[in-house]
Amino acid sequence: MNQEFTDAVYQIVGAIPAGRVASYGQVARQAGYPRHARFVGRLMGRLPEGSALPWHRVIRGDGGLPLAGTPSGEIQIQRLSDEGVTVLGNRVPKSCFWQP
Repeated sequence: MNQEFTDAVYQIVGAIPAGRVASYGQVARQAGYPRHARFVGRLMGRLPEGSALPWHRVIRGDGGLPLAGTPSGEIQIQRLSDEGVTVLGNRVPKSCFWQP
């Protein structure tokens, strides 16, 4: 992953408003790398401890929560719920997706 891609992803993820989510693929497309959704996931998984970046707002394109059933998944669900995002059966409805 090059620094240009990394910086673009961080900027886009930082711009996702509270109460909205974006998919890995959506972030990759907005960064100018439409086939790099998995790399977006890797970047979110490698954030430094205590990062203020709202990683919890990045989910799968089908609305599924990729970390469901893990401790990080529980944190993600709680943070999304705290922001008013509906989470039903480890899924977020399409109406919660960010449309920049």
